[in-house]
Amino acid sequence: MSAPMLEVRDLNIHFPVGGGLLDRLRLKGGIRLENPVVHAVNGVSFAIQPGEVMALVGESGCGKSTVAKTIARIYDPTGGEIRIEGQDIAAMGFAELLPLRAKMQMIFQDPYASLNPRQKVRDIVAEPLLEQTRTAAARAEVPARITALLAKVGLNAEHAGRYPHQFSGGQRQRIGIARALSVTPGLIIADEPVSALDVSIQAQILNLMMDLRDEFGLAYLFISHDLSVVQHIADRVGVMYLGFLVENAPRDALFTLPRHPYTRALLSAAPSIKPRVREEIGLTGEVPSALTLPSGCCFRTRCPFAWDRCAAERPALQDVGGGQTVACHLIDEPDRDRP
Repeated sequence: MSAPMLEVRDLNIHFPVGGGLLDRLRLKGGIRLENPVVHAVNGVSFAIQPGEVMALVGESGCGKSTVAKTIARIYDPTGGEIRIEGQDIAAMGFAELLPLRAKMQMIFQDPYASLNPRQKVRDIVAEPLLEQTRTAAARAEVPARITALLAKVGLNAEHAGRYPHQFSGGQRQRIGIARALSVTPGLIIADEPVSALDVSIQAQILNLMMDLRDEFGLAYLFISHDLSVVQHIADRVGVMYLGFLVENAPRDALFTLPRHPYTRALLSAAPSIKPRVREEIGLTGEVPSALTLPSGCCFRTRCPFAWDRCAAERPALQDVGGGQTVACHLIDEPDRDRP
């Protein structure tokens, strides 16, 4: 079998907190205290095959966007591996990574902030192309390539001479998609690409992304908090909580038979016009701080099924069959699965 398009192994991302006035005063007074660390992502592992769409879901602050930006090497990982077609890029420097960036591109959440307002569309789309194009003959083909890319995402050739502020939000996101496609990547990382758009425009962008997946065989890492969007677009879904991956399953399995209590709570809280057929799990309390992770299971402080083992032992992801993995002690002791 060929290597996955993307494989993440035991990814950890920690951010030190400190460096402010109080820290300088402590050092001046001879007091040395270890700065706290935000444990943003903790031991996350998953793989995406060519042509597959994997979604990461969870509450705001759970670490899903941090995972996406670290895979794109906007952030540096603290530990773990990030393999693009089998090649580990986690420890690569800028120059070493540059030739591999064409294999993965990113679509950002905010189409208003992700495009340079001083550049015309032709320059925005051409910039990645020109990084790859060194000969005069190849550069002469760039204008035609820009026109073809704009047509591919539903824009006209005349749009190439306009600035981003002259477009609607949906059109700007199409420009971002054209820029991502310009270097013919195998993986596109989409960080909530439709959350800032109207619902009618969301459907257009999602359908465009699926058409491009079918045409070019693209793999997507799709970050979202909207479960209805995920159910429409994803082949596989990973659920994150407090920086941990607590469940990873094929889409239909996850929406039909979720196994982790947090996944079940998310699905029971999602709005629906249909009568509810699954249990409703209400959560109490607040998400713990990523500065001081709870012992044992990351979800135990809010879980209605938690018992002593949950505080003493952190559950590992277990294969429960059908390509579904779950990090929960209830898998070993299902009789406790009662609120």
